[in-house]
Amino acid sequence: MTTSPAVVTGATVEVREASKWFGQKVAVSDVTCSFGPGLSGLLGPNGAGKTTLLRMICGLLSPSDGSVSVLGSDPRRDHRVYRRVALVPEEDAVYGFLTARGFVSYAADLSGVSRSGVERAIQTVDLAAAADRPIAGFSKGMRQRAKVAAALVTDPDVLILDEPLNGTDPVQRAHLIDTFRRLGAAGKTLIVSSHVLAEVERMADRVIAIVDGRLAAAGSVLAIRQAMADIPYRIRIDSDDPRTIAANLVATECVTSVAVAGNTLHVETSDLPDLGRRVPQVAKDLGVRLTAFEPEDESLESVFRYLVRRRT
Repeated sequence: MTTSPAVVTGATVEVREASKWFGQKVAVSDVTCSFGPGLSGLLGPNGAGKTTLLRMICGLLSPSDGSVSVLGSDPRRDHRVYRRVALVPEEDAVYGFLTARGFVSYAADLSGVSRSGVERAIQTVDLAAAADRPIAGFSKGMRQRAKVAAALVTDPDVLILDEPLNGTDPVQRAHLIDTFRRLGAAGKTLIVSSHVLAEVERMADRVIAIVDGRLAAAGSVLAIRQAMADIPYRIRIDSDDPRTIAANLVATECVTSVAVAGNTLHVETSDLPDLGRRVPQVAKDLGVRLTAFEPEDESLESVFRYLVRRRT
């Protein structure tokens, strides 16, 4: 029996054939997937249904069909689950008149937890220097960090983050990504949604891709790319004589196209292992020096292009 890559063992969050519609609009359609300890990326273009799916997982929305289970319970029925789940919404759900410290303290009070974790949460997101300033004067990136701190103050077992890096500068982004990865490594379940491919790739080893409200792909970036057998691999080859190599590869059965740009040769191939064997041999036979042989599309960018193309 083959297990779907969208489903994991030891899951803390399970979505089973879940759909959600608003009148005639279908936001999520028959999605089955699960998440366990560690950091998982939820990928999809704007309007794909990511936020609706996350709100069903949090219990803010009920599925129109199917079911959602968090830590073994239905979050719409067992409100005890809320004490163990935290959401960082995409919207600016902050009170501008509060300081960052006041906002995080307020989140602790609402959740019924001790304020003893307030300073830890603020330090975790590197916001201590601005903790006593009103949030109204914060940049978008600083407000994002305040929201993350408010979620962390409850020490949740499941942390759901909807576009958490929006508006952050490169330094803030790197710090938050490192924080999320450390929490995942510590056994927390993190689900991080984003439409920015590079962000998901830096954070998560496992990806759930949603396109038009439907599950489009699941698994590691590499596994998804390897499953895309109907499109060629793109390879970059740098050498001191790319035209000579191109002339010898163009007639090769595994090569579907070649293009030369400066000292770089861009090759599309249907058989990456075969090309990997041929290129060094061709270079050796011709006396050409190779300086790089790199896949150009072993990334979420190629996966995303493929998924969006497939839906049209």
